[in-house]
Amino acid sequence: MTQQNGNPAPKRSRGRKPKQETPAPVVATPDRQPSKRDQVLTLLKRDGGATLDELVGATGWLKHTTRAALTGLRKAGHAIEKGKRDDCTCYSIKVTA
Repeated sequence: MTQQNGNPAPKRSRGRKPKQETPAPVVATPDRQPSKRDQVLTLLKRDGGATLDELVGATGWLKHTTRAALTGLRKAGHAIEKGKRDDCTCYSIKVTA
């Protein structure tokens, strides 16, 4: 088969693509700053947990983005509890020793 300019068309490979290696998980090291997800987990694990406004202030995210992150943590297996502190909703993770 040829292209309109008369040159042969490039050959298409058939079959499977080569398997890509999965990257190693990122491990927190002393020289690397914690991710925003790590910051959220730290706030949630402290005594009394954290309010939505505290989480927004720590991450710089919008409220709906912060709530979505909490949902993502729930789906990842974290047991996030919701309670009240001074008429504000407070989120926390119970740390088991």
